[in-house]
Amino acid sequence: CQLLKYRFSPSSRSSCLAFSSLGDKKEAWVPMGMLSAKPLTFTGWNQNMRRRCQVEFPVASAAAADADADGLETEISEGHAKPSKNFGERFPALVTGFFFFMCFVSVIHLVVGVAYCLVSWSVGLPKRAPIDKELLILLTPVAFCHALGHVMSNVSFAAVAVSFTHTIKALEPFFNAAASQFVLGHQIPLSLWLSLAPVVIGVSMASLTELSFNWTGFISAMISNIAFTYRSIYSKKAMTGMDSTNVYAYISIIALFFCLPPAIFIEGPQLMQYGFRDAIAKVGLIKFLSDLFWIGMFYHLYNQLATNTLERVAPLTHAVGNVLKRV
Repeated sequence: CQLLKYRFSPSSRSSCLAFSSLGDKKEAWVPMGMLSAKPLTFTGWNQNMRRRCQVEFPVASAAAADADADGLETEISEGHAKPSKNFGERFPALVTGFFFFMCFVSVIHLVVGVAYCLVSWSVGLPKRAPIDKELLILLTPVAFCHALGHVMSNVSFAAVAVSFTHTIKALEPFFNAAASQFVLGHQIPLSLWLSLAPVVIGVSMASLTELSFNWTGFISAMISNIAFTYRSIYSKKAMTGMDSTNVYAYISIIALFFCLPPAIFIEGPQLMQYGFRDAIAKVGLIKFLSDLFWIGMFYHLYNQLATNTLERVAPLTHAVGNVLKRV
């Protein structure tokens, strides 16, 4: 361990703290004027030490001050103060933070949603509406876009910062307006296009300055935008013959069948070899299962509410309102 010495210089009338190892004569001086009240962990400068000695004492430096301002733990090692853990390591809030199997996570989300729908139908809240062949044909591509958009969103969340994914997905009103005019033939007024310009410019500026930018996260978020735009427009058409709650229930069931093959054949071997084992070792079985369940439940409830809202407004209005959740 280290000896903590107090030295006072009569000539300069300044005081310092000195640290020296018991086995050598090396000393490190810290001026008293630079001390702060933050308790830090001292690892020592002696490379031969096998056991880290933790001593509570106040030390200050420019790096330590910066780390404290960011709310990070600070560690003194090799004569330098540095953050010991980043925010993601200290607060792994998302499943994708420790379980990078996006297709399987998407399947679990849909399984939870489908189970919720089946239970709701069984108690008559709401009453299940029968589906015919014509409606099934209409909902199948909608469900495919729902599955594709969900998987791509999870890929983007895993590849880049969550805030950056939401920034890119804020372009959804622009894609919705473009699809309404160029695909459906609806005339979008110039004033509406001009109102979307700040969103496009803001997203472009955020993309240029994003530190976690990579093309995988960016392209995945853009594909998700396109898929969800198609889902909103054509699920609105399906609501003419069925209520929105039943429409989304059938979309979830069909989308589950689209997500199962990649989860089984692409991610299945890795899941069986190390995926489940590593995730459970990191956070424990209870947290692993509870995180999957609650994220799936909240995902279903959010989309159910969004579909109910879409029944009452136009797809473009729905997309503009959807941006508020990303603020």
